[in-house]
Amino acid sequence: QVLSSPAGPIVDEESFSADKLTDANTIVKDNAFAGPYKLTSYKVNEALAYAKNDSYKGLTPAKNDVVQVKYFADSSNLKMAVQQGQVDVAYRSMTPTDVEDLSKDNKVKVVKGPGGEERFLAFNFKIMPYGEKSSEPNADKAKAVRQAVASLIDRNELATKVYKSTYTPLYSFIPDGLSGHDDTLKAAYGDGSGKPDAAKAKKTLEAAGVKTPVDLKLQYNPDHYGQSSADEYAAIKAQLEEGGLFKVDLQSTEWTQYNKDRNVTKDSDGSYPVYQLGWFPDYSDPDNYLSPFFRDGNFVNNGYSNKDVNDLIVKQAGQTDAKAREDTLKEIQKLETEDLSTIPLLQGAQVAVTGSSVKGVVLDASFRFRYASVTKA
Repeated sequence: QVLSSPAGPIVDEESFSADKLTDANTIVKDNAFAGPYKLTSYKVNEALAYAKNDSYKGLTPAKNDVVQVKYFADSSNLKMAVQQGQVDVAYRSMTPTDVEDLSKDNKVKVVKGPGGEERFLAFNFKIMPYGEKSSEPNADKAKAVRQAVASLIDRNELATKVYKSTYTPLYSFIPDGLSGHDDTLKAAYGDGSGKPDAAKAKKTLEAAGVKTPVDLKLQYNPDHYGQSSADEYAAIKAQLEEGGLFKVDLQSTEWTQYNKDRNVTKDSDGSYPVYQLGWFPDYSDPDNYLSPFFRDGNFVNNGYSNKDVNDLIVKQAGQTDAKAREDTLKEIQKLETEDLSTIPLLQGAQVAVTGSSVKGVVLDASFRFRYASVTKA
């Protein structure tokens, strides 16, 4: 599965250099392709063109002869282009408001499918309330704080009011559509059916001896994770302050600085006690939602480590029995549901907007846009 994905593609050894990055002009000139298409032109961040590969022998031959791809820097311009028929298909990433508007326009069609994008909260285990390097380190109290946060989050409000249902609530560490998906967070926190429960959060904090309100510094990023981040985190602040259990100091930082400051390293305990992150998968497999998050040396870099989780992640990566692997995946999520080093919030739906004469747009759990099936009358 990894080899069939953008994370590890098999490429033409005669065209691609073994020890340095091959430039785009060489790739186009050498016609280094075995898929449904040949790449006939490429301008970085501007445009590219595909032509049908007549020598393709695979399962999904192109139903069209040529595909022209254009990149848009601004989502509003993309919206206008598909409405006016200048483009046949608009794909990723339009704002929730744009998608809502387009769904009312009878000149276009909105197509949705399962998405691999994830939005989540991360806790810095060093400097969060009662964290290892805080003024009052206490692992049990720190866990109670994380669990209380989990009981106060209203994912449905975020999905419908902020994102106009272009995202769906995510109660699992592995998104819907992939093996091992299990809504453990829904049963464990809140009212047990997906809604928040302030009384349960209060009970969790009281049982651990946590004084309220808990001061919580919450950081988000406005430029990397979309224009709606400010609305999303204003809503999360309001949710966490419900019932007076938390007092939230909400702050934002531009991405270049944010991505440095969030990390726990050998030289730094990080700067954000609780913070926003998002994820697009490298390959369509549940491992890509576990290894980068919870194994030692992970992408989140939040100071979290659990040997049992680490060993189970290594184990599932080598399991060839599908049922046994699914059991391991669920075991990992059960442990993570208790630890809560991150809290999954939302799963992004894939959205494409097409002209009325366009057919064959398929949005599936590969999380890739498939050009080969698209036709235009």
